[in-house]
Amino acid sequence: MSAVVGKLRETVCRLHDELVRYNLVAWTAGNISGRVPGEDLFVIKPSGVSYDELSPESMVVCDLDGEPVGGELSPSSDTAAHAYVYREMPQVGGVVHTHSTYASAWAARGEAIPCVLTAMADEFGGEIPVGPFALIGGDDIGRGIVATLKGHRSPAILMRNHGVFTVGADARAAVKAAVMCEDVARTVHVARQLGEPLPIPRPAVDSLYDRYQNVYGQRSPR
Repeated sequence: MSAVVGKLRETVCRLHDELVRYNLVAWTAGNISGRVPGEDLFVIKPSGVSYDELSPESMVVCDLDGEPVGGELSPSSDTAAHAYVYREMPQVGGVVHTHSTYASAWAARGEAIPCVLTAMADEFGGEIPVGPFALIGGDDIGRGIVATLKGHRSPAILMRNHGVFTVGADARAAVKAAVMCEDVARTVHVARQLGEPLPIPRPAVDSLYDRYQNVYGQRSPR
């Protein structure tokens, strides 16, 4: 395998620590993948392996049909879904799946998380949508992700009765979206215990999203 693949294996392996750090996963559930730049390949977590046993060498390299081409272990049971996303959304460089508690509770209700926080407008550009129910193993989940997210700015989707999938320009961006999705899911849930949360007007959502995506943070000097 090339040096680029080796580096991505290290990155994807290390990012799984963030899922544990932010309490987004339990036992061996959840997974992260990253697209190999310039190649029709991606790297994904192996199936059923404990997080504390993951290593760069255990990460599985797959082609865009979801077939393993490198690594000794079987890839995640969600590999077909990741592969479908990469085939259909060329701008995506990373995919994350979790069963994080609060966001998955919204998914169990089949309810989108309404945009009632400036942090949601910043990161998601509106509500976090719900995708259809789909069985694990084939590309039905991937089809639901692509069909739903193509109509949204959100990098996160709640797959009904299942959990969270997020996408990003790279694997790290997809992990950030998963962390933020759980954070806002929890806050909006708490807000509902106190009363009905107040929606943010669409023009304000658009303004907040534009500022966060194009102004916030450190920028390279021009």
